[in-house]
Amino acid sequence: MGGVLVDLDIEDCKRAFKEYLGYYRIDEIIDPCHQKGIYGDLEEGILSAEDFRQIVLSESRPGSLAEDVDRAMWHILTGIEEDHTLKDMFAEIGEDCYIEPPLHANWAGKNVHFGKYVYANFNVTFVDDTHIYVGDYTMLGPNVVIATGGHPILPELRQQGMQYNMPVHIGSNCWLGAGVIVMPGVTIGDNSVIGAGSVVTKDIPSGVVAVGNPCRVLREVGEHDRIYYYKDRKIDWGLL
Repeated sequence: MGGVLVDLDIEDCKRAFKEYLGYYRIDEIIDPCHQKGIYGDLEEGILSAEDFRQIVLSESRPGSLAEDVDRAMWHILTGIEEDHTLKDMFAEIGEDCYIEPPLHANWAGKNVHFGKYVYANFNVTFVDDTHIYVGDYTMLGPNVVIATGGHPILPELRQQGMQYNMPVHIGSNCWLGAGVIVMPGVTIGDNSVIGAGSVVTKDIPSGVVAVGNPCRVLREVGEHDRIYYYKDRKIDWGLL
């Protein structure tokens, strides 16, 4: 595959990718995804399952082939000519946000809303078929998945390609540990910590530590956490 790509110039990549997409553009197909009910992947304006694309930002070194191909794909999907930035990609993004590549997103972040000072570690996945909101100062650990899309339990509906989308809201100053999965429709309150590997299927209130599969509240954030930052290691407030 690498050898084939090396032989193609950027215009070839654009033409090939555009042909693969069937000349769809994100702004022409995204709106029906925000409805509350289920819908089928063959309805007008919705890409079929075979045409769903995942934008993977895997390399950002200037002049690299990966960056050139990625830029070509981005231009085809959005019509944006200049090099893409997070402000181009995301629905909203505040100051001083940082994402470690690779980033995976169904719609290249078009439905992702970041506050300020949000940090996302390696390999975060946004199934952003509808809106994902992440508050100020929130941290996402490596391999976190935030999913807004789901499928009916009834086999007959799944066989017809039916899907539903529910927005996800993550509050300010939260920390989602490595490998956390957040399911459609979930809200996580401000200042909460979700333990590594948790699967969040229901709302989590503000100011708690929650862990597990399914994720449940373990305890509130309290005075203990003002004394200890990790197990028996005390916070030295004089150094802060």
